[in-house]
Amino acid sequence: MPPGVRLRVLPSGDGQVDLAREVREGLLRARKSLPCRFFYDAEGSRLFEQICSLPEYYLTRAEDEILARHASRIVAAVPAGAALVELGSGSATKTRRLLAAHVARGGRAAYAMVDISSSVLEDGARALVAEFPGLHVEAVAAEYQDGLALLSAEKRAPWLVLWLGSNVGNLDREQAAAFLGGIRARLAPEDRLLLGVDRRKDRLTLERAYDDAAGVTARFNANLLGRIDRELGGRFGEARFRHVAHYDEHAGRVEMHLESLTDQVVRIEALELEVVFRAGERIHTEDSYKYSDAEAEALATQAGFRLERAFTDGAARFLSVLLAPS
Repeated sequence: MPPGVRLRVLPSGDGQVDLAREVREGLLRARKSLPCRFFYDAEGSRLFEQICSLPEYYLTRAEDEILARHASRIVAAVPAGAALVELGSGSATKTRRLLAAHVARGGRAAYAMVDISSSVLEDGARALVAEFPGLHVEAVAAEYQDGLALLSAEKRAPWLVLWLGSNVGNLDREQAAAFLGGIRARLAPEDRLLLGVDRRKDRLTLERAYDDAAGVTARFNANLLGRIDRELGGRFGEARFRHVAHYDEHAGRVEMHLESLTDQVVRIEALELEVVFRAGERIHTEDSYKYSDAEAEALATQAGFRLERAFTDGAARFLSVLLAPS
């Protein structure tokens, strides 16, 4: 790694521990499912970067607009010398807005990035220290809770924690409050959390965002089966499943599935498992919950935060909420 970068891979990084276990458990359930955190191997991360530039996928542009306008104000919410700590950083494209404002405050700055994919972290960290010579990067390949625990044990300065991109939407509302409560437990009074939240909106806009005309999201979803084939000796063959995205307006969530096109039996060699599918049977792969403004504030309150500032884009599609420990 280049000077200024330290990369650590914890047991939960790159799905080292539990891909096999989760695949077995998920595909043997009555309602088959696979955890969305396994989307992000190198190929899945590459496809997600493509998704972020699609015309239908408004989330990235809306959040970037907010950060372009308000980065200095957001960074000023924590003391000079604070560290930025990002969950699910990926390649940290949008985060550059905040990093530029952060570095401009005091020259040398610290940034910690936690992501499940070590290859994405390594590429992102190399690019960042080349772009920001005064930056020190701690990269931790791990699930969020594991990465936060490691960084918290080494904490030496106030934190501005970043959880961008509406990643909170991958958890149901009860899980989201519990996870945010876990972050809150690691924060001091001077720390802050910047949370990206996608707002509720019309069905057509939401379903297009998760089922684009070019089929990139379909390939991203199907790559989960490709990963099982590559890493566990699966025999899925992506052509025998189709991508399905549906907005449940009452629940306020977009659901993603992979639907079997035929009656079939799929063998997974590493698990010595054969999985039976009926034509039309689905594997649930992801939920993306959407929030009204009132729901976002209630979530923060339930998790032990108070809403300090709320920012939105010009079209009012997305919220970035700055939260303080209450």
